[in-house]
Parts: sequence; C-alpha cells; structure tokens
Amino acid sequence: MHDYRKLSVLIVDPNQSMRASVHNMLTQVNITKVDHAVSAATAIRALTSRSYDVILCEYDLGTGGDGAGQDGQQLLEDLRHHKIISPWAIFVMLTSEGVYGKVVSAAELLPTDYILKPFTVDVLSQRIGRALERRAVFQPVYQLIGQGRARAAIEICQANQAAQPRYAIDYARLRAELLASLERHAEAEQAYADILKLKPLGWAQLGLARALHALDRLDEAEAQLRQLLADNPKFMAAYDMLAQLLREQDRDADARQVLEDAVALSPHMVRRLRNLGDVALATGDVACAEKAYKQVVAKAKYSEFRDPADHVNLVRALVHKGDAAGAASVVRDLERSMRSTPTVDVCRGYAASMVKQLNGDAEGAAAELAKAMDKLAEATGMSSNFKLGLAHSCLTNRLDEQASALFDQLIASPHSDVDADQVIALCKQAGRQEIVKRYTQSQAQAVDAVVREAAVLARTGDIQGAVAALQGALERYPGHADLWSVSVTTMLRQIAELGWDAELAAQCTGLMRRMREHNPQHPLLPGLLAQYASLRQKAAANPTPTSAESS
Repeated sequence: MHDYRKLSVLIVDPNQSMRASVHNMLTQVNITKVDHAVSAATAIRALTSRSYDVILCEYDLGTGGDGAGQDGQQLLEDLRHHKIISPWAIFVMLTSEGVYGKVVSAAELLPTDYILKPFTVDVLSQRIGRALERRAVFQPVYQLIGQGRARAAIEICQANQAAQPRYAIDYARLRAELLASLERHAEAEQAYADILKLKPLGWAQLGLARALHALDRLDEAEAQLRQLLADNPKFMAAYDMLAQLLREQDRDADARQVLEDAVALSPHMVRRLRNLGDVALATGDVACAEKAYKQVVAKAKYSEFRDPADHVNLVRALVHKGDAAGAASVVRDLERSMRSTPTVDVCRGYAASMVKQLNGDAEGAAAELAKAMDKLAEATGMSSNFKLGLAHSCLTNRLDEQASALFDQLIASPHSDVDADQVIALCKQAGRQEIVKRYTQSQAQAVDAVVREAAVLARTGDIQGAVAALQGALERYPGHADLWSVSVTTMLRQIAELGWDAELAAQCTGLMRRMREHNPQHPLLPGLLAQYASLRQKAAANPTPTSAESS
C-alpha cells in the first residue's frame, strides 16, 4: 500500500458534485492536500502559482463561461506548450469510455494515464500508485534532462530500452525526442522509424515527419503527414505540422485548406484559429480571416494567455475589407478590455494607425505608429511576424529610421525567423527601392565577408570552422544563391576529410535541390552531385557507426 499522505493533488472539473466525489475518494487514501479548479483558466492560474504532484482533469470542461470550449486535452497541450508543467508531470485524464476511444489515438501529447468513469476509490488509488512508480523509474533520466545533460539522458534511454522491456516504447520515444532536441535529426529519423517497425503509433509518425522536415526532405515529410492523416483523420497535430510545411513552400492555399479541415474537426484551439486567420489573409480570403480572428478574440477573452496582437490581426483583416467602423470598434474593445502595458500600448497604437490610414488621416496614422514604436523596447512577447508587420507600416508611413532599426534588429537576432530576403521583399512591396538597394548591397557585402572568412579557415585546416561560418550565413541569408554552391563544396570537403556526417549530407542534398530549382543548368551542379554520390557510396562500403546508422 502506497503512503500518499505527502501528495498534493489538483482536481480540474466544472461539475461540483464530481469534484466532491473525487475529493472524498482522495481523502479515503489519506490524500488531504487537495485543491479544486472549475475550468481550464482557473487550473492554469493554480498551476502557475504552485506545482502539484498529481493533476486529475475531467476531459469535458464544458463550453460556457471561461472554459471557452476547451477540453482537457487542449488544457494539457496549453500547459505543456507554455511550459507551466514539466513533460514528466503526472496528469491523469478522467473520461467516459466513448470519449476515450476517440481521444487516445488522436493525441500527440498523451496524459500520464486515463481513468474511465465511473471508477472506484481502489481504481483511483491504483492508477495514482502506478503513475508514481513510473515517474520513479524515469526519475534518473528526468534529472539529467533538468540539468541540461541531454546526451547522458540519451545513453540511459538506450540502455534501459533493452533492460526494461515494460517501458521500452517509453524510453524509445524519450530518446527520439531528445535526439531531435539536440538537432541530431538523422538519428531521430532512425529512432522513430525503429519505433514504427514495432507499432504504427501516431506520435511516432509525426516525429518521423518532423525529422524529415528538419533534414529538408520536404516531399517525404509531406507524404508521411498525409499518410498519418489518412490513417487517423483526427490526429490534430499532424494538420498543424502539414500546414506549416506547406506555408514554408509558399503553398498558402493548400495550407489554408488543411487548417480549415482541422478547424472543422476541432474548432476551439486558439493557436490553430490564429494560424488559419494568418494564412487566409495571406491568400486574400478576407472573410475567412475575419471570421477566424473574431473567434480568436472571443475565445481568448478569458484566457490566461490572452494576446493583444489578436486584436491587431482582426483590425488588419477589417482594414483589408474596408470596414473602418468595425476596425475602430475593435480598437476600442482592446482599450476597454486590457489594462495598459507597453505590449498593449504597442498593439493599440499599431491598430489605431491602420484605422486612421484607412480613413485618409496620414498624419494621425504616423503619430499613432510613432507612439507604438516608442513603447516597443519595453514590450514583451512580440512575435517576429508582428514586428515585421510593424516595420512595414513604418515604411508606408515614412518612418524610415524606425523601420530600418527594426529590420536590422530582426535580421541580427538569432531567435528571429526573419531574413534579409523577407525584408527586401517587404521594402519592394512598399515601393521603397532606395531601401531595397541598401539591404541588397549590405547582404552582398556580408555574404562576401563570410565566404572569404570560410576560405581562410579552410586553407588553414579548420574545415569544420569554415562549414560553421557558412551555416551561420545560410541561417541569416537562406535565399542567397551564391552561398549555396560554396557551402555544398565546403561541406562535401569536410565529409571527404572527416568521414560521413548524416546531418551535413542532408543539408547538402537540400542545398543542391535548391540550386537545381533555381537554375537547372547550374555549371557546378553535376560535379557536386557526382562528388556527393561518390562519398555516399564510400561511406556505405566502409561504414563507421555514424555512417551505418544513416545509410
């Protein structure tokens, strides 16, 4: 019999009688540190302020009040996404048998356990005990992860996968996820493929698709995701991943269809609705964008993760529609419903600027935008895309100094997905050829400097340093065609000198594909392809442990 006296438990259930019943069961097994939450929002507030040993969550959290239609699975995903609970927190879902059958095969993030209603105190006690035992088994791995020692954690997972067959799949999954987190994507691909040989698990199919995507094997990743959705049409995370992949290939219309299909199946996930609004606006479907953004604003109204940028997105859609009155109403709602902070002030100024510009008040638009820019340095949580849009508005309102400063900041930031090509495209869109020229020249000079640096490093024998310098440039200037052939040449030299490297080889194939798409008659391409094939053949004939894994 387990001693549960020191355990703390949070019960999440909108039904008062059910909370009381579960609380009574916990009392019977000597668990007295029990708190209640009546909705997703109150659960998030409780978990933000303190941690609990066990979370018992009803799947159906209701559609009224501040639940905003969220269910227990979506709450779990929010808690993990925002890192409010650790990946190894004990989260037990309470659900009916009918719901369990629909949910268990369709979720990427699974709770620690499910308990089917109705259940007895003995069942509850046994499941809590089982969860605690499982956590104790994995505690050494969790401790290493918490200490930032992922490589050591991978080694333990690999050893225990064979030594503890009861938890073999769990160790295999954890190892694959850790490999992916270290960007060892070729090894992660193999790890997920090995799992799928044992059992066709949705999360493993998704993990394999993510590894293929990271290796720039986009066609294979897309095929994997479409097969997953054919096998399991309710695996919602696959829709999100597929839409992301399609958008990266400028296939926005296809991405919108994928997200519309997902929203039809699961209409309450705010992040998905937000993405649908973004892609709808990008494809010119203003009505779809307006509908999606309105749902985001409404559903996030009572959320702990409310974002004032959602009001800005809705204003942008209404401005595209030409609805000045509707857009002004959204700005007033933002002012009324959210207290003033630097982040809110930036969003309010940006939104108000768009409304004034629509009404033909150029001076007022510039003034509102200037207020927003004054607060930007103090604001938090602003996405790169939001800042990019803000900088574009500065350009159109002739706030060139502010726009350039923000563009430079975005390009230089290692945490930003914005590159010089995007900035140049926006400047062209705004008709600012003089700024386009400045960024084009700056980009060419920066690339030339990196290429010269890499050449010096390679000549002095530091081929890995040369590759690293070029990889850094590729991250900043991914669309600069002159970098592609130089990078492939240098990477292939490293492979020739130091042995087969699956990650590097995958990057080479991706770059050579881009070279072929950009210029099918590229004079260097045949030679690079032949050199790559020769190195791969050599690695297959004389496998090292690394090359054997990837061949």
